[in-house]
Amino acid sequence: MKKTYLFLAIATMAFMFSCTSKSSKKASTISAEELAMYKQSAAMFAVLPTSAPNPNNELTAEKIELGKVLYYDNRLSKDETQSCNTCHDIANYGVDNEPTSAGDDGGLGTRNSPTVFNAALHISQFWDGRNKDVEEQAGGPILNPVEMAIPDEAFIIDRLKKVDEYKTLFAAAYPADENPITYKNLTYAIGAFERTLLTPSKFDDYLAGDDKALTHAELKGMKTYVDVGCTTCHSGALLGGTLFMKFGLTVNYWDLTNSAVIDSGRYVETRQPADLFVFKSMPLRNIEKTWPYFHDGSVKGLEDAVQIMAKAELNKELTEVQVNEITTFLKTLNGEAPKSALLATP
Repeated sequence: MKKTYLFLAIATMAFMFSCTSKSSKKASTISAEELAMYKQSAAMFAVLPTSAPNPNNELTAEKIELGKVLYYDNRLSKDETQSCNTCHDIANYGVDNEPTSAGDDGGLGTRNSPTVFNAALHISQFWDGRNKDVEEQAGGPILNPVEMAIPDEAFIIDRLKKVDEYKTLFAAAYPADENPITYKNLTYAIGAFERTLLTPSKFDDYLAGDDKALTHAELKGMKTYVDVGCTTCHSGALLGGTLFMKFGLTVNYWDLTNSAVIDSGRYVETRQPADLFVFKSMPLRNIEKTWPYFHDGSVKGLEDAVQIMAKAELNKELTEVQVNEITTFLKTLNGEAPKSALLATP
């Protein structure tokens, strides 16, 4: 009799486990209708390109290697306290996670240092788009008195010409140049290196056809992101970076961000009334890791930034569920820089 009861107990438990397993499996299954719906939402995006070429700057192994050495070199700042990597840390998603970054003498800049990852694919560089590409951008901070504070081009070129390693590296990168150590060659080498800093993620796997790359929650977050209207400014391969937009279409942005200083955006450069409070619509690749947010780094939390953008640009008050869904999707955009871009560890 005891054996009979034991058998019945085991059979009952097995049946219950089977039902639970089937129920769980059924709950996690995405229907064909849902898959089609998610694919429709995904049409707003594109796979991240595998390269970021510049027809005016041929990418060679020698030039990229030179650019990497320059990128990490503190000698590019006046007092040798700063490198490009100081504010755009390759090991930290291309940022320093500071609202604004300290320069060569410790003074702070006025705008947040955006990630250098995927920057070569942007429509232009800096928050106000004042430089056309990463080559032009690379030369700006070096000569900026608040940033790397090199007094002029001749100063840094004279410094580099005294370094034997640079004599070799510049000659290898620019073999056709009689005098290869020039400021243009310096910026083009850094630009070449930055063009390798592309960070594909599992979202690209999904866009490329791997339907299992994202979880049901991540796919649902993508649909919410699209349905809310975020793709108005943040779509395509970068989810942004392709246009300029006024920050605060429906309300003064500083009322939402509590910014200490009201920044006029592109207007500072162009003096065109239409550019007042206009900034480049920043890409959302690696957005979870590149806090704090906005041009002044005034907001630290991703959830807060999502809510602020919805109100400022779309005049929408998102629910907590919507914010959570969107941030769940945004986290799928995290990708790693090529290991070759990192400094070799001992």
